[in-house]
Amino acid sequence: MTGPEQSLNGTAAEQLPGEMDETQQYLTFFLGDEAFAMDIRAVREIIQPSSMTVVPRMPEFVRGVINLRGSVVPVIDLSARFGRPCVHSGKKTSIIIYDTREQGERQELGVMVDAVAEVVDIPESSMEPTPQFGTTIAREYLRSIGKTGGRFIPVVDTDKALSMDDMAQRVREWQRV
Repeated sequence: MTGPEQSLNGTAAEQLPGEMDETQQYLTFFLGDEAFAMDIRAVREIIQPSSMTVVPRMPEFVRGVINLRGSVVPVIDLSARFGRPCVHSGKKTSIIIYDTREQGERQELGVMVDAVAEVVDIPESSMEPTPQFGTTIAREYLRSIGKTGGRFIPVVDTDKALSMDDMAQRVREWQRV
């Protein structure tokens, strides 16, 4: 079974006694039926979509802005950002509030996904380089492929995929058209 209701949890890789393997936690989520992961350390919270203000003359991946406790937070449709169809709002649609740093300043960003799954621990030894082929998104947006529970999960490179500078450049290009 694939899709948001599927559990991604698996058993840890077998280790010899005395071996230490650094493990990192990742938040797993779905874009359509495909699972992805992101480093959980920059995730502040996960919210359900609420009233969103659409910003005119923005590309499809900029869904709008929300008011989060008095702060204006831009919301990025991660599926559209990857060149895939937009996230369709449903019961499991979520916005991951993510902290990023651009030019030394902290910026909150909402990342819209089809569903959030769970937090998984992936040992460093279970990370593989991103393959040259076979991914449904541009390789530049992926950091690695994590192996957990006998499955492979692409790990998003949030510094590149959610780069404010890169997204601002794409907005400018889109507005020229």
